[in-house]
Amino acid sequence: MESVGTSEGVPTDDDEAIARSLAGDLSAYEALVTRYSALAHRTAAMLGAGDEAEDVVQEAFVKAYRHLATFRRDSPFRPWLLRIVANETHNLTRSRGRRAELTVRLTGLTPQGTDGAGDPEHVAVAVDRRTRLLDAVRTLPERERHAVVCRYFLQLSEAETAQVLDLPVGTVKSRTSRGLARLREEADRDLT
Repeated sequence: MESVGTSEGVPTDDDEAIARSLAGDLSAYEALVTRYSALAHRTAAMLGAGDEAEDVVQEAFVKAYRHLATFRRDSPFRPWLLRIVANETHNLTRSRGRRAELTVRLTGLTPQGTDGAGDPEHVAVAVDRRTRLLDAVRTLPERERHAVVCRYFLQLSEAETAQVLDLPVGTVKSRTSRGLARLREEADRDLT
């Protein structure tokens, strides 16, 4: 359950925001939009929406609001919303009639806990590694790419990934495993 700082009228957790939204409080739904907007944009972009991520996210939030009454209150909101974002992204990429392109800005993938971040050599090596990793991820088959992106770029659990992609957990595990194996093979080829 995500929480935000308390301030007058702002729901402090998802359950409260959902209950108030269902009762007609638009500011409570706005709190959910604010809370999950960046994650929804990152999800849409990484699953292939590219420059159209804003449109996908906007449509996803509208659909989520329209269907909020069908949301199972004993479930977490985040994976439910991200599943809507994933479905909208899939609809977009399917309607474009071509394979989804993974669009990621390097600023969204800054390494955590790295030493020497200001060292130009370190920065150049880190940028090169990220670029090669993203290139390798882009070459994965769509099913494996989506599983890897959800698990490692969006840092979702296996259960959340399964919910977002509407798959059994076992399928998420196998697709993630196959995707990682392909990435390892690619890394081994780069080293030889």
